[in-house]
Amino acid sequence: MTDLTTTCCVAGGGPAGMMLGYLLARAGVDVTVLEKHADFLRDFRGDTVHPSTLEVMRELGLQDDFLRRPHQELQRLAAQVGDDTIHAADFSRLPLKAKFIALMPQWDFLNFLVEKAKAFPAFHLMMQAEAVDLIRDGDRVSGVIARTPDGEVSIAAALVVGADGRHSTIRERAGFEVEDIGAPMDVLWMRLPRHEGDDDVVPLGRAVAGAILVMIPRGDYFQCGYVVKKGGAEELQARGLDAFKRSIEDAAPALRSRCDVLKSWDDVKLLTVAVDRLKTWCAPGVLCIGDAAHAMSPIGGVGINLAVQDAVATANLLWSPLKAGSVSLADLQAVQRRREFPTKVTQGAQVFIQNRAIAPTLAGSTPKAPWPAKLVDRIPFLQGLTARALGLGVRFERVRSPAA
Repeated sequence: MTDLTTTCCVAGGGPAGMMLGYLLARAGVDVTVLEKHADFLRDFRGDTVHPSTLEVMRELGLQDDFLRRPHQELQRLAAQVGDDTIHAADFSRLPLKAKFIALMPQWDFLNFLVEKAKAFPAFHLMMQAEAVDLIRDGDRVSGVIARTPDGEVSIAAALVVGADGRHSTIRERAGFEVEDIGAPMDVLWMRLPRHEGDDDVVPLGRAVAGAILVMIPRGDYFQCGYVVKKGGAEELQARGLDAFKRSIEDAAPALRSRCDVLKSWDDVKLLTVAVDRLKTWCAPGVLCIGDAAHAMSPIGGVGINLAVQDAVATANLLWSPLKAGSVSLADLQAVQRRREFPTKVTQGAQVFIQNRAIAPTLAGSTPKAPWPAKLVDRIPFLQGLTARALGLGVRFERVRSPAA
């Protein structure tokens, strides 16, 4: 077994892990990020980069370069609920330089962070390295065991950060208890053609009795999500692909004939939705952030951005103790105290929408826009407030960690 040493070992090269790796290396902390895959090319991951993340990029001096990468921009969000079209948020009203949601494949986002992080000598990335176990020194975690194509690697670290997603090995090996909040739905994702002349401001969500369709404009195609009741994907597949296509066209008649591009079920990807969070995010020598600490519903596309906010707060609070070579349990608990409140509020809002709107619609009820949504639709000022709540989140984190 090969032995390595680092100050902070981050398991997981997603948005939380890669942003944390960048920020710590920028502050001069030796950090090693483990990513179990050979690349970041996985489709239908979180691609919505909200103004909160774009503002972090601006604070780091990266925003202009980031926005030179191919992307689409959404300034306004609308949804069709039954017969009503509701204009829900207007990001052009935000007091920021980037007044929009940027739509960019997550692999481009992660590759960009890697490219910039490699400028720092303290940054180390190990691809095809999967964290499989923790190393302990008494009751303290002192490192991680990683599996690589060349065999297992033992990495000693002052801190191990689990940023390895909703099926986190780190949180399982640490013995952290997961509180399952529940989600009544799953989502089937697919690509459908987008034609010239399709509105730039399209209803991102379409709700009709028994069905909800999400349509995210992505250049020459829509990234479409067909929402089904929990476990309902098997029932849809049993009815056949042609019946599934008709269900999409019934929900959005404008897509009629575009579903012909779906040749088999291989063109449709299932996202099993989970909403959960850890009761305790940390123990001596180990901390979980991002999806490893709290799996989010896809409602609002906030997951990637909440993960980035976790990373910013973690770097703000821990760069100095890590630089000194000793991180106490109290230091780690400060991260949970900082980020637990926005997590609970955001998940609470998602669960409210799930229970009050999504579950009844999937059960066959005719959807109707509630009066607060109609009020927002009629008053543009309120659309700016909803844009701020969605785009910046409950507790927006400014970058406080230094550039060494």
